[in-house]
Amino acid sequence: MSRRIVFVRNTLAVMIAAVVGGSYVYFRGADLPSAQAAAINTPLVASNSAPAAPAGPVVAAATDFSGIVERAGPAVVNISVTGKVRKVADDDGGNGNGLDPNDPFYEFFKHFGPQLQMPQQPRVMHGLGSGFIISQDGLILTNAHVVDGAQEVVVKLTDRREFKAKVLGIDKQSDIAVIRIDAKNLPTVQIGDPTRVKVGEPVLAIGSPYGFDNTATAGIISAKSRSLPDDNYVPFIQTDVAVNPGNSGGPLFNLRGEVIGINSQIYSQTGGFQGLSFSIPIDVAMKVEQQLVQHGKVTRGRLGVSVQDLNQALSDSFGLKKAQGALVSSVEKGSPADKAGVQPGDVILSFNGHEIDHSVDLPTLVADTAPGSNKPLEVMRAGKVRTLNVTVGEMKQASNEAPASKAEKQGRLGLAVRPLEKDEQKQLGGQNGLLVEDASGPAAVAGIQSGDVILALNGTPVTSVAQLRKLATEAGKNVALLVERGDEKIFVPLALN
Repeated sequence: MSRRIVFVRNTLAVMIAAVVGGSYVYFRGADLPSAQAAAINTPLVASNSAPAAPAGPVVAAATDFSGIVERAGPAVVNISVTGKVRKVADDDGGNGNGLDPNDPFYEFFKHFGPQLQMPQQPRVMHGLGSGFIISQDGLILTNAHVVDGAQEVVVKLTDRREFKAKVLGIDKQSDIAVIRIDAKNLPTVQIGDPTRVKVGEPVLAIGSPYGFDNTATAGIISAKSRSLPDDNYVPFIQTDVAVNPGNSGGPLFNLRGEVIGINSQIYSQTGGFQGLSFSIPIDVAMKVEQQLVQHGKVTRGRLGVSVQDLNQALSDSFGLKKAQGALVSSVEKGSPADKAGVQPGDVILSFNGHEIDHSVDLPTLVADTAPGSNKPLEVMRAGKVRTLNVTVGEMKQASNEAPASKAEKQGRLGLAVRPLEKDEQKQLGGQNGLLVEDASGPAAVAGIQSGDVILALNGTPVTSVAQLRKLATEAGKNVALLVERGDEKIFVPLALN
C-alpha cells in the first residue's frame, strides 16, 4: 500500500471532533548579557572513562543543555491563536473537506482528504505555536503560518503572564511573522550565526509541542541548505531534533545558547515527528524582521527564471566538470533575465561574484539583492563560460498584511445579523430580535453561532442592526448578549477588543 509523504507545518489544532481513525489529527505545524552567552560544552566522556587514543575513533556522548534551558527558556513563549474554519462549496480542488483554500486551516486539512468531514456550521478553532522574544520591549518572532488569519493572538510567558499580541507583519515566502506584546524588561534570546554551524553539531529546540509549554528536545544538525517543495527562498537547516505540532515558531539553539534557526516544518507520513525537522536560518529571519518592522512588508529581487539542480548525467551533458550550479529550465518573457539574454539550458555558475553550488542558492542571493541594481551573472552555455549583466527586478508578492477580520467588517461584536422576518417572529412568539448569519471575532470566541437570535445587549432589547451597532460602540470592554437558541434563552458574555 502506497503512502503519501507530506511536509507539515507544526501548529497544533485543538478542535471539535479532532479524532480520525482512532488517532489525533493535527495541522500545519536586547541581547542577553555577555556573561549569559558563555558557551556550554560539557566534555565528552567515553563509557569506560578512559581517554581516547590520539589515533582512535572519535567518541561522542550526551551534552548537557540544562544551562541553556535555564537562561534562554524564559524568552521562549507559547502562542495561542483563535480562528474559524470556513465551510465552502464542494468545488475545493478535490480534497473533499469543503474548506476555503484561503482559510488558515486549509493547509492542515487538505492532507487528510475526504475522510475528515467538517461540520456544516463554521466552528471556532484554536491553534498553538511557539515564538521567542528578541527585544525587551516585546518584539517576538514566530512562523507566519502560526498567526496568519488569526482573529486573536495570545502570548503566554513562562511566568504565566498572558498578553494579547498585535501582528506587525507576516512574510509567507519565508514563513516569518513578527508580533508585539505590550510589556517591558522582558527576557530575550541571543542571536547566533547559522553560517558557522556544522553538520553533526548538537542543537536544542524549545517550544510547546502539543501544548506542553517550554519543552526542550535535542539532537544534531543533519544537513544544511536544504531546499523544500514550495519554499524557494529558504535554505533550511535540517535536524533530527524532535519537533512536533506546537513547536512551530520556536527557537533552535547551538551549544553557545544562541538562536540559529526557527523550527518550521517536519517531513512526515503521519503528521507527527519521524526524525526529519527543518528550521529557517535565523539570519534569513532577521532580515525579514527588519523589513517588516521598518516598512511593514518585505522587498525581494527577482530574475524571472525557473532553475533546477544538476545531477551527474545533466552535468555531463552540459559539459560541466562536476554537478554544480543552477540549470535554467525556463525564462519568463520580458523578465530581467530575459532582457539580460539568459536562455533555457544555461547553467548559472555565479551571481554577483557568489558561486552557485545548488540551485537553491540562486533565489536566496537574488532575493537579498536590491531591485534596480545591476549585477553580473556568470553562465555556462554550449560549453563556454560567459558573463551577462542583469538588472534585478522586484518580486511581486501576495499581500502579507493580515486581511481585515470579519469582526472589523461586521462591527465591534463580530456579528453579521439581520432583522427577523414575519414568519420567523411568529416562530419566536412574536418577539423582535436579530438573526445571526455569521459570527467572528469576539462573538465567535464566545460561542455565538449562525441561527442564534440576539434579543438584547446589556439588558436593552435590540430591534435593528443600527441599534445593536450603536449599543456595542458605546459599551465597555465586556457585554452580555441575551440569545435565543432553539427553545432556550441564555446570556452570553463577550470580551470586546
